[in-house]
Amino acid sequence: MTTPTLAILDLLSSVGPNEELFGLRICQLADLGSGTVYPILDRLERAGWIVGEWEAEQPSGRPKRRAYRLTGDGATAYQRALQVRAEKRRKWLPETLARLAGAR
Repeated sequence: MTTPTLAILDLLSSVGPNEELFGLRICQLADLGSGTVYPILDRLERAGWIVGEWEAEQPSGRPKRRAYRLTGDGATAYQRALQVRAEKRRKWLPETLARLAGAR
């Protein structure tokens, strides 16, 4: 799982269960460009990790926005992905530190 994907999932998991984030707001909060964010949102939606819904009404002066929220399956998969990442780090971090110490 990439760092940008984790950043987006971090944001979506930080809002309440009935709250949504709009795509542009995700770009701003994650400090990522739309060319990075929207393909990730599309992949996560196709995987069933998130749900995106268009606004019901379009306020005058701006286009409709798409709001995203994490699904129950997405929250579970995200937590598992964090566990796997932490387990991998626990394995390689001591080895890497030992190699670095030996290189001195």
